[in-house]
Amino acid sequence: MNISGSKFSKIKRKYLKFIESQEIPNEPFRDKLKQLNNFYIPICNMIYKKKFKNKKTRLIGLAGGQGSGKSTISQILKILLKEKFNLETVIISIDDFYKTLKERKKMSKNFSKLFLTRGVPGTHDTKMLLNHLKKLKKKSFSKILIPRFNKSTDDRCIKKEWMKVLKKPDIVIFEGWCVGAKAEKETGLIKPINELERQEDKNLIWRKKVNYELKNNYKKIFSLIDILIFLKVPSFDHVYKWRLLQEKKLKKKSRGKKIMNNIQVKKFIMFYERITLNMLKTLGSIAKVLINIDTRHRLSSIKFN
Repeated sequence: MNISGSKFSKIKRKYLKFIESQEIPNEPFRDKLKQLNNFYIPICNMIYKKKFKNKKTRLIGLAGGQGSGKSTISQILKILLKEKFNLETVIISIDDFYKTLKERKKMSKNFSKLFLTRGVPGTHDTKMLLNHLKKLKKKSFSKILIPRFNKSTDDRCIKKEWMKVLKKPDIVIFEGWCVGAKAEKETGLIKPINELERQEDKNLIWRKKVNYELKNNYKKIFSLIDILIFLKVPSFDHVYKWRLLQEKKLKKKSRGKKIMNNIQVKKFIMFYERITLNMLKTLGSIAKVLINIDTRHRLSSIKFN
């Protein structure tokens, strides 16, 4: 589907306006128009072709390490899908389906204290998430409430703050750091990969439970994905660097909310390290769209599998 000059001007204007709203001092987005033409428009063209085949609601998985830009890219795709193809898009984050603080406290007592920290498989309400995704894809649609999670209180928002989806979406973008992740072989869990695993998971209970969840409950969820997009970071070291940048953005947008310092971020991302490293090894050949991100946080190459 070709874009007329006036339509492209409108798309470009909305895209640049959104990008500028996401920038923070000394951290500008680079090559904005190049990235629009070389990455975002081709991805939207591919999504449209997939949608056009049989008119069903399509579930787009968007995965990538923390700070890789999933939330920003989700919003860009939503803008372009609407402006270019008039497709209604709903964005869902796996982060909004965390178990409540009460549920995770119970889990931390029954399994491992490490489950009190949200993030890894096992800390999401997989039953709720699976049901919501199925309802969004269902042919006979009825309005639905999508939960919201407040990271500053570390708990689920009250229902009146949940997102309302009143009409059947054409596209659902399902974004999250571990979306599409695969379980490891049991033998791979034995050797600890960081200080957190060495000191706080000596008996492997946490690792084995996380892996079990990936192999079973999360596999059912990820099987619903029609197109998986993977944002491949250059290394896990950059996850730490970009997670710090996320905290800066959060500080700018959310005054008064609790922000993590450097030491807290370093420990926090240890929870994610094992699965992130495994995703970097395995998802490149599985994802329908592989986007490599360079060390300067720019989209550097794209491959359609």
